[in-house]
Amino acid sequence: MPQFLQLFNTGLILLIGKQNRPCLVILKNKVMETIKGKRVLLFGATGGIGAKVAELLIGGGATVFMLARNEQKLQDLAAKLSVPTGQYFTLDITDAPAVDSVVGQVVAGGGVDILINAVGVGIIKPIETLTHQDFIDSLQINLVGSFNAVKAVLPSMKEAKKGLIINIPGVLGKVPMAGAAAYSASKYGIVGMMQSIREELKRTEIRITNLFLGGVDSPFWDTIDLRVQKDKMIVVDEAARAIWFLCQQPRSGVVSEMVLQPFNHQAI
Repeated sequence: MPQFLQLFNTGLILLIGKQNRPCLVILKNKVMETIKGKRVLLFGATGGIGAKVAELLIGGGATVFMLARNEQKLQDLAAKLSVPTGQYFTLDITDAPAVDSVVGQVVAGGGVDILINAVGVGIIKPIETLTHQDFIDSLQINLVGSFNAVKAVLPSMKEAKKGLIINIPGVLGKVPMAGAAAYSASKYGIVGMMQSIREELKRTEIRITNLFLGGVDSPFWDTIDLRVQKDKMIVVDEAARAIWFLCQQPRSGVVSEMVLQPFNHQAI
C-alpha cells in the first residue's frame, strides 16, 4: 500500500508508491472532486493501465463504462470487476459510427462525467523500415481514435457545461525519440487537437487534461522490437493512480498537464 508523506511547509502531499518512488503530488487543503457516483467512459479498458484504472474507479464508487476491441478480454475483466452487461462494449475506436452509437447509449442513460482515453498503439521503427501503413495505423488509432471519442462525448458535456476529458499523449507527445516518427506524430497531434478544443470550451466548465507518461511496464511493449529496461519503468499501478487522481481534480481549478516518468529517464 502506498504511504502518504505530508509536506506541511509546502502545502503538498507526496504520494510514495512502490520502491519508494514518488507517485503523485496533491494540493493540500483543496476541495477535491469525488469519483463516487461519477459516470466514466473508459476507452482501452482491457489494457494494462486501463484495467487497473477501471478497478480503482469502481472501487471508489464510480460507474465505469468499459470499451475495448478484444471481446474475450473485456468479458473477463467485466466478470472480475462485477461490471454488469450494458456497462461494457466491444468496439474499435477508429470506427466513428460505432463510437457514436455506444457513446449515445451511455449518454442517454444519464450522461458522461469523465472521458478517459487509454487506447494507444506503439509502432517504433526507423524511417527506413517504417511503412506507409505503419504511419497511417498510428494516426488512425492514436489520433483519429481520440478525435472520435472526444467528438462523440462533447455535445452532452457542452449541454451540461461541465465534464472532464483525459488523454494520455505520453512523453513522446512532447519530446522526440529516434524511431518514433509515426508515434510522436500521432501523440503531438493529440496535444495540438486538445489545446485547440480547449479554446472552444472556455465558457464552460469542461476540463481537459493531458497525462504525459514515461515508460510504463505494461503489455504495451510486447509488440515493440526495442530493447527496454522494464525494471526501471513506472509500474502500472502508479500510472493508473495518476489517472485516478486526475479524476478528482480540485473543483476550483484544472490540472492541464501531468508528467509522470521514471527517475532514470526524465525526458521532460
